[in-house]
Amino acid sequence: MDETSYRKKVMGCWLGKAVGGTLGQPYEGSAGPLALSYYDPVPTDMVPNDDLDLQVLWCCILAGMERPVVDRDVFARGWLEHVDFPWDEYALAIRNLKQGIRPPWSGQYDNYFRDGLGAAIRSELWACLAPDDPERAARFAYEDACVDHAGDGIYAEQFWAAAESRAFTVSDLDRLLDTGLSVIPGDCRLARAVADVRKLCAVETDPLKIRRHVLDNWGAENFTDTVMNTAFAVMALILGKGDFSKSICLAVNCGQDADCSTATAGAILGLIDPDSIDPKWLKPIGHKLILNDGIRGIRAPSTLEGFSDMIFALRERIALRGDVAEEREPDLTAFAVPADCGFFKPWFAHDEGRFSPRLPEVTQRRVFPGCFAGIANSEIAPDGLFMMRFRFELDAPRKARVMFNCNGNHLVWIDGDYAFGREGGRMAPSFHRAPRNQFKDLALSAGKHEILVGLARTDRADEIRWVIGVAEQGSKQWIPVRWF
Repeated sequence: MDETSYRKKVMGCWLGKAVGGTLGQPYEGSAGPLALSYYDPVPTDMVPNDDLDLQVLWCCILAGMERPVVDRDVFARGWLEHVDFPWDEYALAIRNLKQGIRPPWSGQYDNYFRDGLGAAIRSELWACLAPDDPERAARFAYEDACVDHAGDGIYAEQFWAAAESRAFTVSDLDRLLDTGLSVIPGDCRLARAVADVRKLCAVETDPLKIRRHVLDNWGAENFTDTVMNTAFAVMALILGKGDFSKSICLAVNCGQDADCSTATAGAILGLIDPDSIDPKWLKPIGHKLILNDGIRGIRAPSTLEGFSDMIFALRERIALRGDVAEEREPDLTAFAVPADCGFFKPWFAHDEGRFSPRLPEVTQRRVFPGCFAGIANSEIAPDGLFMMRFRFELDAPRKARVMFNCNGNHLVWIDGDYAFGREGGRMAPSFHRAPRNQFKDLALSAGKHEILVGLARTDRADEIRWVIGVAEQGSKQWIPVRWF
């Protein structure tokens, strides 16, 4: 591949990424389906998006190294030193890293969002640094993804990195999808979803029917689920048949993580054929590179051309972490979350006035593996509440947000005062987007505090799951408290 073609494709990648992300961001988290055919609202600049932010950060960090190496430990330091994002798996990885849990365990441990889309959206950098070398691109992607993801969350970044790497020399979409699948386990959920959508698209052309099929068979409660959104992007690419405008509109109109799936579709189409991007998409946003305020401590290029120039220079210098023996799983028991548990009877529905739930005199000590835990619904008798008392300690006064996000019926007291509760519902255990009846903002003194939870039996699930935690009110970042 000649240098001119390489440079044009890299630039096409970032232009397609910027267009897709800008189109989709106003609809991030929308249930869909949508009916967009152009930007709405029409922007005057590129909308900043973590899809690009983190790739720019990694590039700046690597470019500043005397001997740049794609290494999970380099990225782990980058998360701690340069990222303030409080979102989902990002915040959990930052918390784990602050507690000394190194990758890949930082992405695996106690991570409700391990299958989120946050790594898949960082795939393009590795393709651009390993053009037409899918295996190397996938190995780069692993070093990145394992810091904040596990399982399908990692496989998705490897899948796209490999496909995009091959797109530097191959334009046939089937071959690109085959390349992506070749670097991940064939029996993983992601691979099965991609195969399913490809098979369905061969006989069905109605995007609404395919979207419904994806939701019914691969859908998830979490709108950032990587399997569901990858399936949407694959559908958009197949039905779009190389038409940039049609493809990105098919992707965004699926809703869910609309900016990410659309940015991915735009990026790979920009790689395959940079000239396929209709100028009408570029005119409103130009070539500026605009980052979120959550990225700090770097001097980023101001344009997509400048970012591409960094990649051109870095490509000849970059190395991959050497093959080393995989580390033994660390002892994570120090981060377990104990609770004093017991049964309260009678079941009082919402009558707090007559019956004040409390722990019995004799309790059972249970130790949960982390803040993300659960119990079988069958453990809870139908005529009472399963009570759990969690205790934690703060080293300094805090304006805190205390969260208990649970899919079952529950009530929560903090330091003896009723705080919140609900009759079950969706899980969204992230401090910036937890349901409003799943957290309490309050000033907490230094020292010891108590969270008392009453769980009632539910008919909605076989397992009652929860995520419990404490964060800073302002930043929404986890506070690594000591549970005792």
